[in-house]
Amino acid sequence: MGLTRAIGLGLLLLIGALTVGGCATTTTDQGPSLYKRLNGREGIALVVGDFVANMAGDARVNERFKAMKPADVEKLKSNLSDQICDATGGPCSYLGRDMKTTHKGMNITEAEWNATVENLVKALDKNTVGAKEKSELLGVLGPMKADIVGQ
Repeated sequence: MGLTRAIGLGLLLLIGALTVGGCATTTTDQGPSLYKRLNGREGIALVVGDFVANMAGDARVNERFKAMKPADVEKLKSNLSDQICDATGGPCSYLGRDMKTTHKGMNITEAEWNATVENLVKALDKNTVGAKEKSELLGVLGPMKADIVGQ
């Protein structure tokens, strides 16, 4: 599997996991942004690292990652972190391709999407992300599902 497809799958899986939540905004009228409440870049990187480890260990989805070289895994983590940082009001910019282009021809299934959501929620729970923040993050990234599943 090429780096681009692997990154796309990783993003797909992450975003899929995020569809569990309802609609939410990235900031509140009072208080810090979602990015800050996720403990910034460091907190996001921890969640992403655990998420990728969960995906690699999950037989329902790990076949898509087995051929990835260590440098490709690190690139995947970086892109996922940038995407979450950007989507939650942080100072990062996601410069990757759009989700539809990235996932074209991958034929991501609903079952893979669901496994991804479960793996992301496990990573969020492991890092003690609060229920409000979890819901907001899922709500921010969830709408990408249509551009990922079945492409």
